[in-house]
Amino acid sequence: MLFVAACSEPLVAVNQPLQTSAFVASPSPPAPVELMAGTVSEPSPDPGVPDAVAPDPVAPDRSHLTPTAARLAVEPASVSATRLPAPRAVARDLLDGATVGQVAVGRQQPPLRRFTMAFTGDNLLHSSVVRRALVNGANQRYDFAPMFARIKPIISAVDLAVCHVETPVAPSGEPLSTFPLFGVPAASADGFASAGYDRCSTASNHALDRGASGVDATIDALTAAGLGQSGMARSAAEAIPTIFTVKGVKVAHLSYTYSFNGLRTPAGEPWRSNLIHIPSIIAAAKDARWRGAEYVFVSLHWGTERQVALNAQQVDVGNALMASGQIDLIVGHHAHNLQPIGQVNGKWVVYGLGNVLSNMPTNSTWPAMSQDAAIVTVTVTERRNGGFTTSRPSAIPTWCDRLNGFVIRPVIADIAAGATPSAIRTQLEASLRRTRAILGDFIAP
Repeated sequence: MLFVAACSEPLVAVNQPLQTSAFVASPSPPAPVELMAGTVSEPSPDPGVPDAVAPDPVAPDRSHLTPTAARLAVEPASVSATRLPAPRAVARDLLDGATVGQVAVGRQQPPLRRFTMAFTGDNLLHSSVVRRALVNGANQRYDFAPMFARIKPIISAVDLAVCHVETPVAPSGEPLSTFPLFGVPAASADGFASAGYDRCSTASNHALDRGASGVDATIDALTAAGLGQSGMARSAAEAIPTIFTVKGVKVAHLSYTYSFNGLRTPAGEPWRSNLIHIPSIIAAAKDARWRGAEYVFVSLHWGTERQVALNAQQVDVGNALMASGQIDLIVGHHAHNLQPIGQVNGKWVVYGLGNVLSNMPTNSTWPAMSQDAAIVTVTVTERRNGGFTTSRPSAIPTWCDRLNGFVIRPVIADIAAGATPSAIRTQLEASLRRTRAILGDFIAP
């Protein structure tokens, strides 16, 4: 049976069963989520949540991989798996006669590495968004760049900017399509690149809408636009997350979804996209660290549509992943509205970023908050004694102006701008009130 998430335009309400059967009671409930804003579900115990897994320099178990993927997951020669050396003893850094705290100028330790990241939520390219892109291109081509122009200065200012692609690209020579099985123009990838994004997460409930050809077309389009991605694969080798370097730090990006709306990966090709499965995510993160990754973040397509509160899967999966010691940051999307930001075991979880670009109806079924979203930024800093810390997330509210070209507006900046028409300013002020109720003091001044 095909289950379809409610991403329609106009809306046809379809109830999709939430797959939470794997997340039910255990004798020892996980640590509670420390949420800073919003109303959340109580954590529910989970028998499938593994005990904490400490980082292990020994090669990880690859039994969860296909034979081909396991063979191809061997450490590439170009990536060193050597761990960072422990800091030298202070005594070795001191000159003769120097006291502790008076480190010699010529023997100072190297500066700590640091980089910045920005994340946005669902790009859900309904037919009205696609038609507007054609208008932007004088009916000769699809041009999504004007939709991102207002947030480009924010996105392009960070060292690593990550978008989420919910709707796959239609295979070459095949027609475009919309809800319930999306297939969007390849030019959408150029629109993402124009904003300054560096890569995208691609695992979503719509990832398989156009089959294996759609997966191939999506990755081809992103690659041609100069964007990396995680969450889809054209081969078993490509399913192994790439380790890339940001400001001298080796980083891995993982991407998973709660469902494929009842669709299945092709026979013999389970690597085409990734379903949320706690042991698999932890194993992939551990494998990435064994191959040299120093910082690992995960994009999760999860949550209940139209619901600000967390569901049981979000609580259980977030707790388990952050207890593993393998994940540094989780960033979520799918609910089509903002969700809280919180800490689990001292690590940040951004549960839901909302729709950055969509034509989600705003009616009795889909509330106005379906056009509210946020750009969330963090700074990652190396610790002198090893590992990295992630700063408290900072949220920049956005609102999709559907009546004026689907322009994504930075809410606070456009409220302050004298050129903003009063009618739009009123809408932006209402959006900001809704966003403050969810994200509170995470919102950047």
